[in-house]
Amino acid sequence: MKKFKINGHGHLLPEPNEIPKFMKEKKLFWIDEDKKFMRQDDWSRPITDPSFFFNEKLEWMDKYKIDHGVMLNLSQVYCNGWERQDANDAIRWQNDFNASVQQRRPDKFTSGFVVQPRHLEDALKEIERCVVDLKMNLLCLPTHFLNAEGEWLSVVDDSVEPIFELANHYGLAIEIHPYDGEKMVKLKDQFWRFHLVWMMAQTADTLHFYSLKDYVNKFPNIRTCFAHGCMLGQANYGRRLQGYDGRPDLFEGTHDPRAALGHKNLFFDTLVHDAYTLQLLKIRVGSDQIVAGLDDPYPLGEMEGVARSYPGRVIDFAVEANILTQKESDEIWFNNVLRWLGKDKI
Repeated sequence: MKKFKINGHGHLLPEPNEIPKFMKEKKLFWIDEDKKFMRQDDWSRPITDPSFFFNEKLEWMDKYKIDHGVMLNLSQVYCNGWERQDANDAIRWQNDFNASVQQRRPDKFTSGFVVQPRHLEDALKEIERCVVDLKMNLLCLPTHFLNAEGEWLSVVDDSVEPIFELANHYGLAIEIHPYDGEKMVKLKDQFWRFHLVWMMAQTADTLHFYSLKDYVNKFPNIRTCFAHGCMLGQANYGRRLQGYDGRPDLFEGTHDPRAALGHKNLFFDTLVHDAYTLQLLKIRVGSDQIVAGLDDPYPLGEMEGVARSYPGRVIDFAVEANILTQKESDEIWFNNVLRWLGKDKI
């Protein structure tokens, strides 16, 4: 019997001609005509695999027997710190593009949509539009955002609660993903430190707030997944408990982090790069709360051609090392992703 596989963390780029002219004119985001680089202001990043694009993505999925992919928003278009009109225009365009991907091949793609918490009124309207008009049920949020006062805040902030309240009303799935670490931390951008270390710290920081504020129970109709396994959030769980128990004066009005551990509405993807970190994730939260996530086609995702990597490598190795049973692996690839998305079937 065929085993159905859903990748819960993937990305797609639009074709260069699918990006509005104003995006390039304002240097917000664009792609070179030869599709070799994506660009934003003075930033650029090589497009390292053809499967960044729609048709090639379908071929890539077929090659690796991935039946369905959850396509998240582009991190470069979280619009952190952008002025209201630019953020509104860019987000609306990105969400329309993501919706078109889902509409073209609903059998193959579930697409997420994004909002910018700084512009709260626009964010709430965009959630309504994406859910009601575009039929999307996966809200993508950055771990942190830049508010109007120039202060970086976790997305789990009191000012953002209306977004979570509306998501709870609609019973949405949520993806929380890090970005913009180099803007938050005053260190030299060297040796990819912001992707390899600080993005992991950003995710752990927001999980810290998510558990202390008891969002798993405060908003019982949402199901939240943290990107990249929130691996540092798993590793520093004991330290967070020690702090909570040892300095109760610093945690007045918060909830015991233990209450969120293994909660049925809190998920983590498998993109942790080694089976022993995945083992820790399983010990911490249970295999039922883990979803397959490849972060394709970025080179930090599970991509062929990067050393010995290939899509699903960590899950496969965990089975070989008796860290996961085959049944647990099958559920991580399918049932668990469906539960996170709030779907009975794809």
